[in-house]
Amino acid sequence: MISNRFYYLVIAACLVVYCLGAVMIPLMDIDASQYASISREMLERNSFLQIFDQGQDYLDKPPLLFWLSALSMKIFGIFDWAYRIPSILVLLAGLYATGKLARIFYNEDIARISVMVLASSQAVFLISHDIRTDTMLMGWVILSIWQLAEWFRSQQWKNFIGAFVFIACGMMTKGPVALMVPGLAFSAHFFAQRNWKQFYRWEYLLGIVIIAVLLLPMCWGLYQQYDLQPGKLINGSPIDSGLKFYFWTQSFGRYTGENFYKEMGHFTFLLENMFWSFLPWIFIFLLALLTACWKIIIQRFKIGHQEELITLAGFVLTYFVLARSQAQLPHYIFVVYPLAAILTARFIYDFLILNQYPKWIKPMLVWHGFIFSVLWIAAGIIVTYVFPGQSFVYILLLLIGAVLFVLSIKKIKLPGFDFLMPFFITGIGVNLLLSSAFYPNLLKFQMGNDAAAFIKQKPFEKSELKLYGIHNSNALHFYAGYIFPFKASKNEFLPAEKVLTSKDSLSRFTHLFPEAKVIHEGDQFAVSLLTLPFLNPATRERETPRYIIIDLDGKP
Repeated sequence: MISNRFYYLVIAACLVVYCLGAVMIPLMDIDASQYASISREMLERNSFLQIFDQGQDYLDKPPLLFWLSALSMKIFGIFDWAYRIPSILVLLAGLYATGKLARIFYNEDIARISVMVLASSQAVFLISHDIRTDTMLMGWVILSIWQLAEWFRSQQWKNFIGAFVFIACGMMTKGPVALMVPGLAFSAHFFAQRNWKQFYRWEYLLGIVIIAVLLLPMCWGLYQQYDLQPGKLINGSPIDSGLKFYFWTQSFGRYTGENFYKEMGHFTFLLENMFWSFLPWIFIFLLALLTACWKIIIQRFKIGHQEELITLAGFVLTYFVLARSQAQLPHYIFVVYPLAAILTARFIYDFLILNQYPKWIKPMLVWHGFIFSVLWIAAGIIVTYVFPGQSFVYILLLLIGAVLFVLSIKKIKLPGFDFLMPFFITGIGVNLLLSSAFYPNLLKFQMGNDAAAFIKQKPFEKSELKLYGIHNSNALHFYAGYIFPFKASKNEFLPAEKVLTSKDSLSRFTHLFPEAKVIHEGDQFAVSLLTLPFLNPATRERETPRYIIIDLDGKP
């Protein structure tokens, strides 16, 4: 049995890592810093229904993340951790809902393992600081599935209303996918139960009304910003209807070719990325998935009324839909990781307590011991080599974690929950080091936050600074608290201005402005695109472009 002490210790350790990441790691370009910058701009412009990004019309994502983050920053101030607070709270609610959903169909041990698996997965550690819409989406979707399951069981109106409120919140976070996932999960579940009456309940019409009412402010904003002003260009394409874009193009356009984005379209892309994003549980999950699929096949896709197919069908069918899209990113599959965690927990219970697969235990222990050893070696390289000169505290944490990992391997008594200890020690320990010793050092090479720190210290007016010939960094605009405009030509600059540009452009400006002088210089590495030469301190310098800030008239 999973003891209270063990369960709450694991959850508390995960929360510590989440909080460290929220306060220690700067926002990363592109998505997280862009959404934070949009939220700040929303608050500054006092424009909550019509959304802008650096003064330009923004249509890519629905507004709920921006609304809640703007509210948080209004309360706490313009800080990166304030931007993150609403998403982290929804994520924590999603962890709670994962346990409650599992408890409806399974015992307390499986429910607790489900929460611990999800909380300690690499994806959740990542999206607790690199806040995108997927952080909230994961929470809203599992909350809605839990409430729907409660409603089908108890028929209480509070659960029904809660389910459709959470679906609406998910749709206002990332679109119709928040309705698609529970729809697929429960449709397959009722089909397998041959419970046909659940497909024809009048209450669903009321649920649609609840969603429509909650989506009304967002839809009105889209109508005002785009439908009443057709022809606006978004990503170079004219938009005649913001409502059509939201309800059709952004989701279904990924299959019809109408959507602007076309990247990573092959079927196995999401699965390939699960090998890092669902660590340390990915190999157990794959076994859980295969055995669950085999069982439902030999049962001829039929289950009893006390069984559930929500988790398996919700994951598999959602994967099939997402994997057929012409545009995919690794985090798209995160929305069903709570369901994957429950599948994994079910298998772990059968594996370790019911001892249904005794021949697999030792090979699984040896394999995971090898994988986790590699992860600890990688953590050691990061702490001692990639960014040399680290605080002794991080070296000490590395040593303690490695020792605890070795001891946990030695103390395993099979079968039993001792088998899980190396998973938690590795998942939490490695991410503790990443959040404290790796990401903060890595983000020092990101231009936006580095340049913003310099700008905020200097007495010149922010309006004097213009950008030229350099990538757009949303982190710059967010941390500096100002939207810096671009100029297309060096001939447009005036002597009284300052320019942030690539170091390669220095000679062009000194030719035009002989008195110009460099007042700041820094790195501009794209930190989300790590390379081995960059991670090697000996070759990092030639992998890292430089940016400069030039005072064109050279006067203080």
